[in-house]
Formats: sequence, C-alpha cells, structure tokens
Amino acid sequence: MADRPPSEIARETLKQLAARRLAPTPDNYLAIYDEIAGSRSPQPFPEGPLSSIQRVLPGQTPAQKRLLGQFERAIITKDWTSLQSVMVGYANLGLHPATASKPIEVADAPTALGELHAEFAEALARLIDNTLPALGDDDPRVIDMAQQLVTFLREPAPLVTTAQLMLGNFSYRLSFATEEQASIRASLLELLHMIFENIAVLSVDDRWLQGQAEALMSASTPPLTLRRLDDVQRRLKDVIFKQTEAKARSLEAQEQMKEMLATFVERLARITASSTSYQGTMERCADLIGKASTLQEIAPVLQEVMSATRAMALDSRVTHDELQDLRERTEAKRAEVAKLQEELDRASAQARHDPLTGSLNRKGLDEAVEREIARARRLGSSLCLALLDVDNFKTINDRLGHAGGDAALVHLAQVTREVMRPQDLLARYGGEEFVIVLPDTTVEAGVAAMTRLQRELTTRFFLQGTEKVLITFSAGVAQLVESESATDAIVRADQAMYLAKRSGKNRVMAA
Repeated sequence: MADRPPSEIARETLKQLAARRLAPTPDNYLAIYDEIAGSRSPQPFPEGPLSSIQRVLPGQTPAQKRLLGQFERAIITKDWTSLQSVMVGYANLGLHPATASKPIEVADAPTALGELHAEFAEALARLIDNTLPALGDDDPRVIDMAQQLVTFLREPAPLVTTAQLMLGNFSYRLSFATEEQASIRASLLELLHMIFENIAVLSVDDRWLQGQAEALMSASTPPLTLRRLDDVQRRLKDVIFKQTEAKARSLEAQEQMKEMLATFVERLARITASSTSYQGTMERCADLIGKASTLQEIAPVLQEVMSATRAMALDSRVTHDELQDLRERTEAKRAEVAKLQEELDRASAQARHDPLTGSLNRKGLDEAVEREIARARRLGSSLCLALLDVDNFKTINDRLGHAGGDAALVHLAQVTREVMRPQDLLARYGGEEFVIVLPDTTVEAGVAAMTRLQRELTTRFFLQGTEKVLITFSAGVAQLVESESATDAIVRADQAMYLAKRSGKNRVMAA
C-alpha cells in the first residue's frame, strides 16, 4: 500500500472524504491520506498559532519577560519540550513564592496541551485490542484501521485531534462491521431454525427425532449464553445416546417381526399347496371309484384316500402348532416394540427436563407457562410465577465441592415437589435459580406458599456425609396481569427476589 503513487492516494482520499461525508478540512484530509497510505505523516509545527499566542502573553514582570523569551526561542527551534516548560512556568507564576521558585523538572510536568494522557491512551488501545477478536477476519480494512489506531495510541504523546479523527473513522467503519456480524448471526440462527423445523415437520411419526429437533430449536433461541449452550449440549448428547440405543433395539425388533411375517406367509402358502394337492388327490380318487366295477379295484383307491387324509391331518396339525408359536412370538415382539417406543418417548421428553434435578428446563417451562396462561385467561383465574434463588450457593459449592452443590440442588427440588401442590410446576431457570408456576393462586397466596416452603426447608437439613447443611433461598412472587407475558412476569419476580436478597436473604417479596 505504501508503494502507491501519491496522486493515486490523493484521489482515493478525496473519494473517501465524500463517501464518509466528512468536511474537507486539512486534518480530515491528512488522517484519511495516512490511513490509505499506511503510514503516518509528520505533524507540521504550528508556528503561526503559537506566534499569535506569544503576542498576547503577559511580559511585564522580569519572570514573565524571561518566560516570554523562552517561548519565542521554542517557537523558532520548534521545541515542544521547551514550550511545555514555558507553559508550566506561566502556570506557576501565581503560586506561593516558595513554591514558584522551586525548579520544575520536565518529567514532573503535566501532559502537554493537545496530547492524550498516557494511561488513557493505553486504555483505549487495550479496548480496541479486545474488540478485534469479536470481528473475525471478514473485514480486513477494519482490522488494519484498528491496528494503525492502536500503534498510534501507543506512540509517545499522541495528539488528541489526530486520535479523535482516527477513532471517529474507525468507529464509522466498525459500525458497519458489527451490523454485518449481527446480520450474519441472525441469518444463521434463522437458517438453523428452518432446518430444525423442517426436520420436525418431516418426522411427525418419529417422536424420538422430534425430541432432538425441539432441543436444538431451544438451543438456538436467543438470548444465547455459553453456559446455556453447554447445558443443552450435555442434555442433547445424553438424549441422542439413549435414543440411538433404543432406536437400534426397536429396529432389531421390527426386523424380527418382518421375518416372522415372512414365515407366516410361507406357512400359508404351504397350507394352500397342501390343500390343493389333497383336493387333486380326492378328485382323482373319486374318478377312479366311479370307474371301478369290482371291490378289488376300489380297495387301492380307498387306501390312497386314507393315506392322503392322514398326511393332510398331520400337515394341518404341524402347521397349526407352528402358527400358534408364530402368533405368540409376534405378540411378544409387539409388546417389546411398544415398550421400546415408550423408552423413546421418555428419552425425547428429557429434552424438556433438567437432567440433574428432574425439573422442567427452560424449554419445558416455556411450554408449561404458555399452557397455564391460556388456561388462566380462558377461565379468568389467577396465576403466579415465583422465582427463587439459593442463598450463598457459591459458599456451599466452595465448601462441599461442585458435587455437593449439585446434591444440594437435587435436595431443594425434591423438597419443593413434596411440599407444593400437584398442579404446581417446578422448573430450573438457570444455575441455582428455580421458577415455580402456581395456577389458581393470588400473589398473597403465592407469598404464603413460598414462605411455607422456606419453613419446611429449615426442618429438612441437607446431609452431606455427616454434615448437616441448612439451605435457604430468597424469592420474588409476581401475579400475572392482563395481557402480560410470562417473560415480563418473571422479570418482575426477579426484581422482587433481588430486593429480598438486599433485605437480608431467606425472605419472600411480592412483585
């Protein structure tokens, strides 16, 4: 880029000024020129503006005259360091004489006028460095601009005006890059949803595959977090393993049923062939009997009829036994296939349940809440959502380990299911947070129910080995109002739960 002729760089600079709608000032032109050229032009020394400043500086006292002379020499020699010392000297003229007479070291002087503070410049540079990984490599231009800006910010005494211009240009280009990244992400999620929905539509009769498709749709629904994706991935792997195992056994049973059906058809064909042969023998013997004129001619025919009848009876008995055995085996296989289908259904249902506590997961909660909201509005009944968060869960994890923390959550879920009503629904909302859906419940009754659960937990200690651990929680309860969504109600319950935490924990607050 540095090898391009200056005329070409100048033309491109003018185009960029027009495209970015920037005023054609010297500073803007120089900044874009340097950006395109890939190098930094030397900053001109502002002799004219500094001379104008020199003319208005006071020079009545000896100290002022001395500083004014130093200021003039600094302009002539274009010495920024001397200018900095002069300005500091002028600033100290109004101080106490003892302080003003103290010599001032240049290293102790504040940052020169128009220069970024070193710590602030470094903070900006780190911010830009941390932004780059999220942009990817799709826009090399914005990467180059960022690297140039970081290099400039880490130079000694970067000018504020140049940094402001470069930062403005970078922000302008960055806005397009971030919008493009957001559009790409939204398009990918939409594409994944289309694929998963299509899988579900094409597998109406295949419930195990539908279970996986629904879990994947849940995983790709915003807002996305790494923790949520990890949880769904773990659950989905478990579901896929169980479904694959049950599916293989189901296919094996189906193949065995196909073989038995083929055997059944073969037996029927043999029965038909035997019947046809027996009927032919009987017709031939009847014809021979009709033509016989003596008893001696009839006797062999009767013997043949009796032999054919015995053979037919034997074949029928054997075939009957085989068909009976085949029917029993078919019934057994049918029962096995039905059992396997139930296992597949249970495995698919796990995509809606938290594998640790057995409570509903976010997907199962969404479905259950929508059903309860529709029911409550249809019947005109009340509906409450309670959000509870285990108090000091990090301390429990640190003391008992992650396995102990998981066991504590299982204990909480078990006690909750035993204490709450059968129609109440428990869902793990995330980490140590749980949501309880309370149908036909006012907010006052909901607060009383959560308080009752708290009292019950104090009587049922969680045992970790020989250690008794008291588990408490803070909760917020929100009653669904007209036209309010479940998400809004949970947000209100979360705010009430936060107030309960702030009020001393182990409390229940109404939203």
